[in-house]
Amino acid sequence: MNEISEDGIITEHERKHLLAALHRRLVWVGEEIPYHIDLNGKMCNLHTVVWELLNKEKLDNEDRKLIDNCILYINKKAKEDELELATGQITQEEAKKLFDETAGLLRTFMDLRDIEEGVSKEKEKEFLETFTRERVAEARRWMDFLKETGEIK
Repeated sequence: MNEISEDGIITEHERKHLLAALHRRLVWVGEEIPYHIDLNGKMCNLHTVVWELLNKEKLDNEDRKLIDNCILYINKKAKEDELELATGQITQEEAKKLFDETAGLLRTFMDLRDIEEGVSKEKEKEFLETFTRERVAEARRWMDFLKETGEIK
């Protein structure tokens, strides 16, 4: 972000660049879930909410309702941020903050959707199975190598 007008406001070119980046398919990958965000006039620690939901063994109706409400508020906030980015007279620093916040909200949305659908537990199970298989295969390769070198018989 190097293009700044004389009054410190981002240029139209930079604004378009940021908005295009927000619409990339995987913009949320690697983004942090926001810790403190104002959702509908209430400060919310989304990071803690997602972490607690992710670590629950089973979701109850109250959890699902919380997820649905969070998703509604997150979508609303992300649209507000995007509108501000598209139309607001903002500085480079403010634009970067809005971009990061919006990308983090998109990440939160995706994680909440995965939690609600049970996808996160399936991914975790699949990862652990793959990890275990790979560790066993690696141990076998080491044993074969040590046998070949005569270190063990």
